[in-house]
Amino acid sequence: MMRSSVMSSFPSPDMLQALQARIGYQFQDQRLLERALTHSSHADGTRPDQDNERLEFLGDRVLGLLTAEYLIESYPEEREGPLARGLNQLVNRKACAQVARACGLGEALRMSRSEAKSGGRDKTSILGDACEALLGAMYQDGGLPAVRAFYRRFWADIPVTLAADPKTELQEWVQGRGQEIPTYTLASRDGPDHEPVFTVSVTIGAETYKGTGRNKQAAERKAAQAALAGLNHQKDAE
Repeated sequence: MMRSSVMSSFPSPDMLQALQARIGYQFQDQRLLERALTHSSHADGTRPDQDNERLEFLGDRVLGLLTAEYLIESYPEEREGPLARGLNQLVNRKACAQVARACGLGEALRMSRSEAKSGGRDKTSILGDACEALLGAMYQDGGLPAVRAFYRRFWADIPVTLAADPKTELQEWVQGRGQEIPTYTLASRDGPDHEPVFTVSVTIGAETYKGTGRNKQAAERKAAQAALAGLNHQKDAE
């Protein structure tokens, strides 16, 4: 009785066919698809060999490879730092959940009734993990070409920003040259309390750069921008 209250019915064959049509891939081994869609709550954790966690582990690695491949091809002039930022944006759980929602993965998931009632079919964590499991299942069923076609279709809609914020970019610049991490110092706070103006300084080597803003964070970003501009000018003059 306890088991029957926990278990939920598996998606119908029609639902599975509709999902495969949406993702653009027909599984040769339907058991792999079924495993990818099985959340650990389905058997209350009593059958770990039947849920999608092992496929998720594999899919996570496949996703990293496909993303690195995509970024290398798309941004041939970029260095490792910006590419790594792009990779982090494309392989995180939020991105995977976005893809899962786009292909309607949630409605086909197999989970306990209690998990479904608590909104499990739209939880970012569950959807992200299921998406990685689907990638793992596709890889085992059809190899890298099958997964690549799915990846290029659905990840293309996820925006990528390779540029770092000025503080991060400045930190990467100095660390790449073996220098100490920049330290920002509040130089002054002027103006009335309701409209203050902060001035922050940052020192790189023998040079000090300043920036102003309505708060300390904005002033630090401006100081970092000034430092980057000054450092780039020095480089051009060399």
